[in-house]
Amino acid sequence: MPRKKNDDDLQPMAQSFRIETGLARIEPDPYSDGGWVLWVNGVQSSHIAEDPARLEFEYMQWIAAGIEHRFTDREAKLNFLHLGGGACSLPRWSLAVYPESRSLVIEVDAALSEKVREVFDLPRAPKLRIRDEDARKAVDGMKANTRDVVIRDVFSTDKTDWSCTTQEFMEGVQRILRPGGLYLSNIGDRAELKDSKQEMATALEVFEHVAVIADPAMFKGRRSGNFVLMAADEPIQPDAQLAKVLRGSAVPAQVWDTEKVREYCAGASVRLDKDDPAPGETPEAERPALAGM
Repeated sequence: MPRKKNDDDLQPMAQSFRIETGLARIEPDPYSDGGWVLWVNGVQSSHIAEDPARLEFEYMQWIAAGIEHRFTDREAKLNFLHLGGGACSLPRWSLAVYPESRSLVIEVDAALSEKVREVFDLPRAPKLRIRDEDARKAVDGMKANTRDVVIRDVFSTDKTDWSCTTQEFMEGVQRILRPGGLYLSNIGDRAELKDSKQEMATALEVFEHVAVIADPAMFKGRRSGNFVLMAADEPIQPDAQLAKVLRGSAVPAQVWDTEKVREYCAGASVRLDKDDPAPGETPEAERPALAGM
């Protein structure tokens, strides 16, 4: 839980602070005893529960369900790569559920990762390491066949940088995955579903097997929200047990197999590095003032 550094009673504290990419705030979750929420630039980034095996955000529950479906041995020595850190909700979960595992977190914002280490009770290296680096550069620089699970949860406000959605990026992920490894990504999209269908089409260009998890309203384009994409070179095989777990999540969800995903995103273009629209960064002078200090 959040705490004051060097404070003997270790009482939680709400706080706002500037980070390299803008503004962040930690505040209590009014709907969860002992829970805390990290906001980054006005967007909910992470939820931290007292029990690290408990995940509040529905898309994180879906990611967890996909991993547990793939890796049933809780004593497996899995090597996790988390692209996007936030408050390290999923790294905490992975170490709680797979205690023999190791997690490397890539977080581009050094000030954010330093604050997270300061105020949250995170496992230390070698169990959990945080490296301040751009996610795409980190993947491109890693050795082949070194990761069992790669989770992409990278956002700038409500969008994922183009460089972490392309065919070249996914080929890099495929290269660093060990045989039997699994890639999962959190895709945020609006109701028109253009971005998500392009990412699905791109994953199908790289991986032999692709499955997608979302709630029915999201699949039908009735709202903005999240998809969880799972991709691998060995069969994912969604089954009745996984479907049952997803139906029981905070937001009941469905899982679609490769053929259904292929049909769903038919006609969507594959994303390539060369097509990056390369939006400019928000100048420092245009960033909002920090409130609540």
